[in-house]
Amino acid sequence: MNATAHVLVALVAALHVYILVLEMFLWQRGPGRRLSGFDAEMARATAPLAANQGLYNGFLAAGLIWGLIAADPTGYRVQVFFLSCVLVAGLYGGATANRRILVAQALPGALALAAVLVAG
Repeated sequence: MNATAHVLVALVAALHVYILVLEMFLWQRGPGRRLSGFDAEMARATAPLAANQGLYNGFLAAGLIWGLIAADPTGYRVQVFFLSCVLVAGLYGGATANRRILVAQALPGALALAAVLVAG
């Protein structure tokens, strides 16, 4: 179960790196505009906000990577903390911004958190 947990944590970290790239660097281009549904003018106007969100997603990814490479008990605790942050962010985003965030962020975070806790 430990290997499964590590794979899930790595996938959630990779997802957040991908979100960072979309929000920080591709927001005004095709991939970012398809994600947001914004026209060019709105994408340009909201780019600083998206970049800020992308930076936070990068911090989540960095924390998860730290949790994967740190020795236990620190690694375990860091994974639980950052996966909890991912879950809370996903729930909040799903409730306030777009329900898709529940599936795209909260669900993977919850599955990885459950696997880490079971492997504990």
